[in-house]
Amino acid sequence: MATIRLGDKAPNFTADSSEGTLNLYEYLGDSWGILFSHPADFTPVCTTELGTAAKFKEEFDRRNVKMLALSVDGAASHKEWIKDINEVQQTTVNFPIIADEDRKVSDLYDMIHPNADSTLTVRSVFIIAPDKTVKLTLTYPASTGRNFYELLRVIDSLQLTAYHKVATPANWKEGEDVVVSPSITTADAKELFTKGVEEIKPYLRMTPDPTS
Repeated sequence: MATIRLGDKAPNFTADSSEGTLNLYEYLGDSWGILFSHPADFTPVCTTELGTAAKFKEEFDRRNVKMLALSVDGAASHKEWIKDINEVQQTTVNFPIIADEDRKVSDLYDMIHPNADSTLTVRSVFIIAPDKTVKLTLTYPASTGRNFYELLRVIDSLQLTAYHKVATPANWKEGEDVVVSPSITTADAKELFTKGVEEIKPYLRMTPDPTS
């Protein structure tokens, strides 16, 4: 079983889901994507996560990111679980949950870590670019819920740095100053970034967010 690394093509698959049969590449189209796995249906932390994800859908939509969840249970179970999620989280689950009873997708994405649990998936996150390459992977233990504010922050950084010659510093948030890419000279940077370039060190140059 191969581990998926940054820059790898996200493996395509066709699977049943809470919204019918779904092919990953067709579902994503030209959009970015976020795929996140859950250990099982009717589990407490996952219930809070999926409810939170539903509440964040407008933010993902604004960034052209399609959401996709996965659990190792079946589609019928997912539909019953969604009723609970909608009730206790006071929301409406508005994205598909992949049914993965045969662990086909979980194995394809190395979501089951035997030393943690031999049957349940860990909390994996994959962010996929429009060219279907994997831009970020995160792995949480089953006991730790994800921070969706952090996932949005990472997507903002990935999208900004994909289209501009910049990187984002620690704790960066959308609209804050960014780091000039080391691949360009300060002279070139001053021509490229018309809002100004501050040279703190020859290797550390800051400039305002070029999109703000």
